[in-house]
Amino acid sequence: MPNKRSGGGLSVTQQAAKFLGVSVLAGAVMAGIALPAAGALGLAAKGSVEGFDEIPANLKTLPLSQRTTILDAKGGQLATVYSRDRTVVELKDISPYMQKAIVAIEDSRFYEHGAIDLKGVLRALNKNAQSGGVSEGASTLTQQLVKNVFVEEAGDDPTKVAQAQQQTIGRKIKELKYAIQVEEELGKKKILENYLNITFFGQQAYGVEAGARRYFSKSAKDLTLPQAALLAGIVQSPTRYDPVNDPAEATKRRNTVLKRMAEVGDISPQEAAAAQEKPLGLKVSEPKNGCIAAVKGAGFFCKYVEKEFLASPVFGKTRADRAKIWNQGGLTIRTTLDPQSQASVQASIKEHVYQSDSVATAVTLVEPGTGKILGMGQSKPYGYGKNQTEINYSVGSDRGGSNYGFPTGSTFKPFVAAAALEEGRPAIQQYSAPYEMEYPSPVQTCSGKPWTNLENAKLENESESEKGPYRLKKAMELSVNTYFVQMISDIGLCPVMNMTDALHVRQGNGDKLPEVPAIALGSRGISPLTMASAYAAFASRGMYCTPIAIESITQKANGGQKSLEVPKSTCSRAMSETTADTINTLLQGVVDSGTGQEAGLTDGRDNAGKTGTTDERKNAWFVGYTPTLSGAVWVGSAMQNVKMRDIRIGGVYNDLVFGGKVPGPIWKDAMTGALQGKDSGKFNLIPIIEPTTPKPGDNGGNDGGNGDNNGNGNGNNGGATNGNNDNGGNTTFPNPSFSIPEGFIQGNGNGGNNGTSNGNGNGNGNGGFP
Repeated sequence: MPNKRSGGGLSVTQQAAKFLGVSVLAGAVMAGIALPAAGALGLAAKGSVEGFDEIPANLKTLPLSQRTTILDAKGGQLATVYSRDRTVVELKDISPYMQKAIVAIEDSRFYEHGAIDLKGVLRALNKNAQSGGVSEGASTLTQQLVKNVFVEEAGDDPTKVAQAQQQTIGRKIKELKYAIQVEEELGKKKILENYLNITFFGQQAYGVEAGARRYFSKSAKDLTLPQAALLAGIVQSPTRYDPVNDPAEATKRRNTVLKRMAEVGDISPQEAAAAQEKPLGLKVSEPKNGCIAAVKGAGFFCKYVEKEFLASPVFGKTRADRAKIWNQGGLTIRTTLDPQSQASVQASIKEHVYQSDSVATAVTLVEPGTGKILGMGQSKPYGYGKNQTEINYSVGSDRGGSNYGFPTGSTFKPFVAAAALEEGRPAIQQYSAPYEMEYPSPVQTCSGKPWTNLENAKLENESESEKGPYRLKKAMELSVNTYFVQMISDIGLCPVMNMTDALHVRQGNGDKLPEVPAIALGSRGISPLTMASAYAAFASRGMYCTPIAIESITQKANGGQKSLEVPKSTCSRAMSETTADTINTLLQGVVDSGTGQEAGLTDGRDNAGKTGTTDERKNAWFVGYTPTLSGAVWVGSAMQNVKMRDIRIGGVYNDLVFGGKVPGPIWKDAMTGALQGKDSGKFNLIPIIEPTTPKPGDNGGNDGGNGDNNGNGNGNNGGATNGNNDNGGNTTFPNPSFSIPEGFIQGNGNGGNNGTSNGNGNGNGNGGFP
């Protein structure tokens, strides 16, 4: 009975029989003979195929997966992304030493045999029989190329990779037939080029170009003799011969390759000896795969680009189709990110908020009229360590952001004002705006079913000193809560819903905003990108443009490059030019003399914006813009568990944090740097001339109207002042949506008919409503 090797396994005789069987099989394949389903070779065994002729005639050759390069708008590299770190190069761009080394050690008769080397099979049979083990294989470079294609096609699926490498006669038959086809169709040079581009060199490097850059920080065309020999030696076992982790073993293997090159006549014995004396000379470049290694603080923007690609139907009908293209790689993606704007964003963040702070900030800059994202950054960088995060605070959950976004506070109020202006309310609209009040009820909704304050909920202003009446401009400057809730009560919720729909304002999870009056106070979570894009519509005189991050994409294909279609920004009118111009005028007042004075730009540029602070000071915002740039800044805790009182942020103590104090200066510095050297344009401002308030006894009440309010004239809701209402103004008061007690508003003076009648009475009426 044949003796078995120590530890079990096949005996020498059994190994010889197996190799003889393979050689006979190889000859049969080369002769194109169809094999039976079962027989002496046991082709019906598990893992075999039923017949040679049933194997597909054409090898499905996939393009090799390669690295994708992501660039900023000026062509600067932001990141490389890959499932396989590979850069495909032509044979002419690979060192001749490398070409000779890989052939010498892997398949020295490569240029002499066909797809299958019968002499090699017999040689391996003889050597393995003598050694009592499998010390030498017989696969040609062509066969190895075919096997690597199967592995490449399997991708990162471990089951498919195992199937592609399984040692069964069935898989071997398939490999052999495909090898014949490849030899016939490609020729030796192309086979060698493809092999050097597909094979794995360890340390995440696929293909010789990536291998050369990983170990020696140089291109494959510049490899020296000892360097080429080292790389060629790694291929047989990238783990065993890893020069980084085991330089001694790698050196032995390199010298074996050099010796073999001398034996086959590629180099002289003297050249081999000299090269063997050389040190390894490694100059290792660390793998920099993915957005986590992005430069310029653009890790989250890089990830946003990837999410945009995978979500856009422009790149494929299904997500699986798009993922296949992305994983295939070989893309060069030029993005919208402006390097000057991005640098300014990062500098401002670094100046004002520390990575180690208990709160974070996120800053996003968008170009009005185009939707281009010009800057995106945050104080907690992309990563998995302490004070790092995978969550992009600037975007919604569908693009890798927070599940809900962040409550926006009073930065929502301009949307309410824009809706009211679109409904015909004047820019000098006045409401009583008391310090504290119950939510008015009922309030009309889009569904027709009114919202009612069933719980008698109340709201109040920031300070007890904030009590009306106020007109729109002052209410916006001071951010008076009760004013804007009364405005919603007046116009109803549906106009506000229509406005936010037109501005694509959604919650962080993508849901529409609820129809409740409290939205006027920014109670719902929204992302900074959404806010910056919505405010950009004010800057562009009412035109909203969807945000975009990708300018162009080229893809390596068939030795060349082709351009791919990319998503385009869609612009639509969200409001009239007059409404947008009026909002610009109102919000300019916020930075000139209101809550956002610390944010106002001081270089003479037209700018406007709005502050926002939420309950318990868990979030603080500033959203502002010039005619050419819109930016949103959020400060807070992503977990919403930090109340920003008596807190140090960026090394500065703050007794109370509010939108104008911390986010405002961040916005100011980010915008200033982004706009430096650039023309930011001018707003089309609309003068808002507010009527003066006469003293008792003065003529000319300013709020005359048309209604008879227990006076002798046609005053609308009564005169606004005591005294004669001669030549009254044009301002009107809306009918409140809650009831007013009979006789509550009184006055016995002539109010004037639309400001044109001469009133005579000695009126003592109280204008407006509480």
